[in-house]
Amino acid sequence: MRGNEMSAIRIRSLSSIGERELRGLCEVLVDCVEGGASVSFMWPMTQAKAQAFWGSTAQALERGERLVFVAEDASGEIVGTAQIVLGLPENQPHRADLAKMLVHRKARRHGVGEALLIAAEQGARAAGKSLLVLDTASDAAERLYVRQGWQRCGRIPDYALLPDGAYCDTVVYYKNLAVSCAA
Repeated sequence: MRGNEMSAIRIRSLSSIGERELRGLCEVLVDCVEGGASVSFMWPMTQAKAQAFWGSTAQALERGERLVFVAEDASGEIVGTAQIVLGLPENQPHRADLAKMLVHRKARRHGVGEALLIAAEQGARAAGKSLLVLDTASDAAERLYVRQGWQRCGRIPDYALLPDGAYCDTVVYYKNLAVSCAA
């Protein structure tokens, strides 16, 4: 990560989602979807849809089913977020999913995604997880995951829809945190 940019970004693990965080998280989600990101939402992306999503995420956070990380710029504005989904079936106590890693378009290519990914992995380790799984439709994100030691499982064609309704593929990755700790 680039030194100047890393020092300008602060990653924070949320224990709850207050009004200030809700505003920033909604702005990031709306920006990403409006920019064409395939992250479960279709156009038009509204504030109401974003607020409903973050409201249910806040409840999952309070129940201990998710970890939520935010990236803030030097002014304290939220410019990115990532989640670790802990609430998985009882036969998967060792693993979690990396989900909704989002970086506002104005903050991309400044180390925000890398900082969020590192924090999310550390949070998963601290929660006792040894395996992380993710899926992505973004070629740019794929480069980041490979650089950070994630292993590609394969591509699934026509997995989901882009916000404009076009089909998109997804690529599945995993990272064995126990191995990457020892490396």
